[in-house]
Amino acid sequence: MSNSFIMMRMLLVICVICDTMMTVCHGFSVVTTPSLLVSKFQRTSMMSLRMSTDEPQQQTQPTTTAKKEEREPITHEEPEDAVIHITNSAMTRLRELVEKSNESLVLRMGVRNGGCSGLSYVMDFSTPDDIAEDDAVDSYESDGVTCVVDAKSLLYLYGLELDYSDELIGGGFKFFNPNAEESCGCGSSFGV
Repeated sequence: MSNSFIMMRMLLVICVICDTMMTVCHGFSVVTTPSLLVSKFQRTSMMSLRMSTDEPQQQTQPTTTAKKEEREPITHEEPEDAVIHITNSAMTRLRELVEKSNESLVLRMGVRNGGCSGLSYVMDFSTPDDIAEDDAVDSYESDGVTCVVDAKSLLYLYGLELDYSDELIGGGFKFFNPNAEESCGCGSSFGV
């Protein structure tokens, strides 16, 4: 196999990764907060990218949501009826982002139509003035973080666990949703 052919194959794989990243970027609508973007490696780490010419590339198949016991226990104080459960590592990262902004911000989470499995997660920061009357609000007072979920997304996100990993491959925010019957290998979409 010639070097130029291998380089062409690698460029093709990079394009596939970039297309996946573009989908993730739009799925998270965090254009104003680049530091919150989920790593493209997290979204593509489950994909099977084969470099061999003997095997054709396969599409990512929907997988089930990961089991809760595989993750770290939550040791920080949570609101009694928390909609979103935030792991220690995710709370640490969120606290860093809020402190870095030097503003009073709330984490806004939701879902929208789209993605491989039908629904995509939306995650962004907004101001406390943007909180609507029908939003579910979880205030993690000891950590200085407030999480807001709009009424339409509440049904899909109730009980969701938000995790964070700073690993080079597979790092970023991760969603473990007990309501998801299936989730895409990219990790940014799910179906109920």
